[in-house]
Amino acid sequence: MADLPETDAFGAMCRDYHDHGDAFEVVERDDGFVDCPAGPEVYFSPPEEWDGREHTALAWAEGRVLDVGCGPGRHALELQRRGHDVTGIDLSPGAMAVARDRGVADVRECDVADADGLDEQFDTALMLGNNFGLVGSADRAPTVLGALADATTHDATLVASSLDPLDTDDPAHLDYHERNRERGWLPGRLRIRTRYRRYTGVWHDYLHVAPETMRELVADTVWSVAEVEREGALYVARLEKGD
Repeated sequence: MADLPETDAFGAMCRDYHDHGDAFEVVERDDGFVDCPAGPEVYFSPPEEWDGREHTALAWAEGRVLDVGCGPGRHALELQRRGHDVTGIDLSPGAMAVARDRGVADVRECDVADADGLDEQFDTALMLGNNFGLVGSADRAPTVLGALADATTHDATLVASSLDPLDTDDPAHLDYHERNRERGWLPGRLRIRTRYRRYTGVWHDYLHVAPETMRELVADTVWSVAEVEREGALYVARLEKGD
């Protein structure tokens, strides 16, 4: 694969894991908090290792599917296997290259806020792996949700996963929530970047929301939350399009 930009930490991690089966992930928050999530193996896990929420999410998918933030393509590959026509979008050159190498037929570099510029109309949009967070903030959410509305058919489904940020007793997270409230932000808004070896990702906003907050964010859009399946702090929601 071609050399990657110094900012594509996520893609470099995906490439190394794909090529060598060994990598790690470091996520840095803008208050100095550093975390090592479950690891890159999660992004490559086969369906037999998925939890119930992910199986439910894919069962909700219908017709032509837009996989938002597809990464190295685990959901897209399974949907292709089930006979769906899938387009994956992402901003990481490395992750997209890995997805193509693994067999995802259609992968494009595209920000979710620009999804309305895609030529096709999709029956389902997926925001899995907590990727509802790609709305970024309460202010940006209407733009992203509007772009997905324009990119999908009149009776489309949006399948989105997130986590309830308030379902924690960790002081490091609770203090960050309070800091956000003082700024007039939702408590689950994060400003983060990924680091991997010599690669340092760009700072970006990511938003974790409780189901009731998701309902509030979509209230003034064409989307409405029809169903939620929750396991602890994590959940997946099925959103329907209204008139």
